[in-house]
Amino acid sequence: MNKKPLEIGITGGIGSGKSIVAHIFAVLGAPIYDADSRAKYLMAHNEPLKKSIQETFGKDSYHADGSVNRAYLASQVFNDQQKVKQINALVHPKVAEDYIAWVQEHADKPYVIREAALMIESGSHKFLDKLITVFAPEYIRIKRVKARDPQRNETEIKAIIDKQLPEEEKLRLADYIIYNDDTQAVIPQVLALHKVFTSSE
Repeated sequence: MNKKPLEIGITGGIGSGKSIVAHIFAVLGAPIYDADSRAKYLMAHNEPLKKSIQETFGKDSYHADGSVNRAYLASQVFNDQQKVKQINALVHPKVAEDYIAWVQEHADKPYVIREAALMIESGSHKFLDKLITVFAPEYIRIKRVKARDPQRNETEIKAIIDKQLPEEEKLRLADYIIYNDDTQAVIPQVLALHKVFTSSE
């Protein structure tokens, strides 16, 4: 019988600290699939996907050296919900295929982590065993993003937040919540979940 690891999702709004939480899980030995980074990688290296993006959004989607023209694509899709749906319909299936192959490579692990900002919005949480939402209030998240990305102003950050699913919905759909709101330590919360995820080994 093929052994299959528990598939755990981590999501949270911009500035919530989901990457920090994923990093702590990685230190504990959990393989981490960063869906957002893999999507960027596949857009740059998966030839059928590149061809589909160029056919849909034009040759300017890629620079002459074959790298993604992010500024052009962002200008095309940022304020057009129809185009956002179009690019997601091209990219998400390729990420899903890539993820399935990745899980098979880690079949010897008790659990694996899939990290993504738009996990619920894309519907990929439905194919996972458990979902963790990393929570922090909006004012803390804005403060963190401003410190991390000084080129972004508050209006831009709020525009990104407004495009993400409301926190209440992320919390409602979560199997577990990690509070990264500067009132309690994150590491003990991660350790407790690590214990839960490895208890059935």
